[in-house]
Amino acid sequence: MSPLFLDSLTPAQRFTTPGVTLTEAEIIDFAWRYDPQPFHLDVNAAAESPYGGLIASGFQTLALCFRLFIQSGVFAESSIGSPGIDELRWLAPVRPGDTLHGEIEVLEVKPSSSKPDRGIARLKYVAVNQRGEAVLSFIVMHLLKRSADGQG
Repeated sequence: MSPLFLDSLTPAQRFTTPGVTLTEAEIIDFAWRYDPQPFHLDVNAAAESPYGGLIASGFQTLALCFRLFIQSGVFAESSIGSPGIDELRWLAPVRPGDTLHGEIEVLEVKPSSSKPDRGIARLKYVAVNQRGEAVLSFIVMHLLKRSADGQG
């Protein structure tokens, strides 16, 4: 995808990322580092949990979905951070062998009233597995540069 600026975005515009498959080793490694709960770390303990098996940390799926979109390069020349994330929801467990991709929709585009070189784009992210099930959703407020000519 070619890089876009705030002025290039319109509400309802959509993007789809490539997919990535999570392995058991990646799930356990992330859990040891950032979310050391038994159902993320231990296959046997996870089998006895309400999930019936090992599941990925929701924080891992959040970071993965965000990474897939950022790696697409859409905001490579315009991103200057984010003031936050809204409405984070973990909708379904992610298991070893699941392949996730991101479906992203522009919800709102708002140029700054005090700094004319930038603005906020609100984008809804949905992580979808190989069965077409949404497993995660969240809204990111992207702080983006405007194009020099205000056209794209």
